[in-house]
Amino acid sequence: MRLSIVVPCYNEEQTLEKFYITIRETLRDCNFSYELILINDGSKDKTQQIMDSLSSKDSRVRFVSFSKNFGKEAAMLAGITYAKGNNVILMDADLQHPPSLILEMIEKAELGYDQVIAKRNRNGEAFSRSLFTRIYYKIINSLVDVELTDGIGDFRLLTRKAVDNLLQLKEFNRFSKGLFSWIGFNEYIIEYDNVVRENGDSKWSFKRLLNYGIDGVISFNNKPLRIAIYFGLIVTFFDILYVLFMLIRIVIYGVDVPGYFTTIASILLIGGLQLFFMGIVGEYIGRIYYEVKKRPHYIIQKTSEMIDSED
Repeated sequence: MRLSIVVPCYNEEQTLEKFYITIRETLRDCNFSYELILINDGSKDKTQQIMDSLSSKDSRVRFVSFSKNFGKEAAMLAGITYAKGNNVILMDADLQHPPSLILEMIEKAELGYDQVIAKRNRNGEAFSRSLFTRIYYKIINSLVDVELTDGIGDFRLLTRKAVDNLLQLKEFNRFSKGLFSWIGFNEYIIEYDNVVRENGDSKWSFKRLLNYGIDGVISFNNKPLRIAIYFGLIVTFFDILYVLFMLIRIVIYGVDVPGYFTTIASILLIGGLQLFFMGIVGEYIGRIYYEVKKRPHYIIQKTSEMIDSED
C-alpha cells in the first residue's frame, strides 16, 4: 500500500460524499495504490450510513466507528494505527484541506522528507478569530518546549518511519501539533490559501479552541508551575517590603487607624493568585490522574473489516 488517507469525521454528512468524490477524482490517474480511512468519531447524523455505502462500493474505503465521541485526537490516533500505507496523510473531510495538494505531498516525500506539512494563510478568516490565533501562538511558543507555527495544523503527510515513532508516544492527553513537532525528522512546508468551509458549521467553538490552547500549554512543559514559583517569590518580596514600610511608618508616626482598602486589596490579590496557581497545579495533577488510569484512547463499535468478515 503506497498511501493511506486518514480522515476524522464528526457529523460530516453534508460534505463526506463530496469529499470522497474529490479524492477519487484527484487520484484517478495515479500509478499507486491507496486507501481512504474514515474515522467516525461518534457522529449523530448520517455520517455512518454514508461510510457504510462508500465502503460497500469501493474496496479502497475503510472505516473505524467509535462507540461515542472521543475527540479528534483519538480519531487521528486510530487512523494512523489502522493505516497500512508507506505514507499517511491526515486531513479533514470539510474540504478546507485541499485534496489537490496530495500529489505534491507525495512528490516531496519521495525526495526524502518524512513530514510534508501544509500551511494555510488566514485570508477570509474572521478578524477576531485570526487575532486570537496570533496571540495564542505568541503565548504558547514562549511557554512550550516545541516550536508551533501559525497556519500549520494536522494536514500533513507522514512517512511510515514518522508514523511508527509517533505511535510509540502512548500518553492519554495528546496534543498532536506538539507531538508532530517533537518527533522531528526532515520537514517540508507547502503553503496554500485559506479555504472557506462549504457546508455545515465548524466544530471548533471559542470554548473548544480555548480548551485546546490550554491543552497545548500544559501538555509539553512544566513552565506554568515554574511561573507559579516566580510569582510566589515576587508577591512574597513585595509583602515583606510592605510590612517593613508599615513598621517604619508606625515607628515614626505611631499607630494609625487600619486601612480597610489596603487590607481588602492585599487579601484579594494574594487570594486570587493562590487560587490561580492552585488551578495550574490541579490541572497537572488531573492529567497525572488520567495517565495512571491507562484507559484506552477510544473504544471501537465496528469497522469495515468486521462487516466484511460477517459477509
